[in-house]
Amino acid sequence: LIRILGTLLTPDAGTAKVFGCDVVTDALQVRRHVNRVSVEAAFFKELSPWENMVYASRLYGNTSRQTRRRVIEILDLLGLSKDVVDQPMKQLSRGQQQKVAIARSFLTAPSLLLMDEPTTGLDPRSKKEVQAVLDTLRAEREITVLLCTHDMDEAAALCDRVLMLDGGHVLADGSPDELCARHGAGTLEDVFMHMTGKTLEAEEAEEVTL
Repeated sequence: LIRILGTLLTPDAGTAKVFGCDVVTDALQVRRHVNRVSVEAAFFKELSPWENMVYASRLYGNTSRQTRRRVIEILDLLGLSKDVVDQPMKQLSRGQQQKVAIARSFLTAPSLLLMDEPTTGLDPRSKKEVQAVLDTLRAEREITVLLCTHDMDEAAALCDRVLMLDGGHVLADGSPDELCARHGAGTLEDVFMHMTGKTLEAEEAEEVTL
C-alpha cells in the first residue's frame, strides 16, 4: 500500500488517489505531494547527516543558500545536535539514523508523509525518540502522516485514525477510542484479535512465510 501510494508500484486492480491525483495517470503530480520513510532507509554511511542532507537537497534542485537554511531548520526541529550531525552515519544509532531519514523526507516539504514501519528493529529508547519526533511533527507541521505499523500501542499513541488491514481488506476504521468502544476491547491489539481470530505474532509469521 505504501509503495503504491508513493508511485513505486502499480496496483494490479482498482485505483488509488492522493489529494485527488491518480497514482498511475498522475504519478508526477502525486510525487510532488509525498515523501516516504521506511525501515530500510539508505544513506552514504561514510558521510555525516549534514552531508547526506545537503546531497539530497541539491538532488531536489535547491540552491546552496536554500539548502543550508532548510537543512539547519529541519535538523533543529528534530533535535539533532551538532556533534551528531557531523559524525559519519555509520557511527550513529539506529534511532538517530531514522531521525535523519525523517529529516531528509522534509526537504521536499511534503503534504503527505508515508512511513513504512519506521520504528521496526529499534531498541526501546530509539523507538521512543522516533515516536516523539513524529508527535512533534504532527503538532507543529500541517502535514498528513500515513503510518504503517504492527505495533498497536504505537498506533494508539500516534494516530488520530486507524485502519486495520488483513489480507488486503479493511477490517476496521476509526479512532483508537472508537474502535475499542465498538468492539468492547481494552486495546487495539484486542480489537485486532477479535476481528481476525489471530494474534499479531501469527499475522507477522504469515507475512514472513509469504
